[in-house]
Amino acid sequence: MYISPRTALFRNVSLAVANGTITLVILLIAPLGLAAVIINTILITVATYAVGTTSDRAKRFRSSGDRIIKWLSSTSQQAELFSLSGKQSLRRPDFRN
Repeated sequence: MYISPRTALFRNVSLAVANGTITLVILLIAPLGLAAVIINTILITVATYAVGTTSDRAKRFRSSGDRIIKWLSSTSQQAELFSLSGKQSLRRPDFRN
């Protein structure tokens, strides 16, 4: 799957901001012991997975919107839509034969 540079930048920045924020909040709570390190590791793992999944879904939603706009703006689709607007092409087929 191809990822454009702009999409990759968006994903990397969002992952870095989310991981940095969560790590900063957890490390500001003192004193840190073994339990804090384990919880920190689990929280960063879960947050990275959630933000990565959200970024992929946002990218997929954005790319599907581009295809729909491109399809609607193409001249062949406009011609097809205009040709179906006449009532002759919308008649019911006769199955009594």
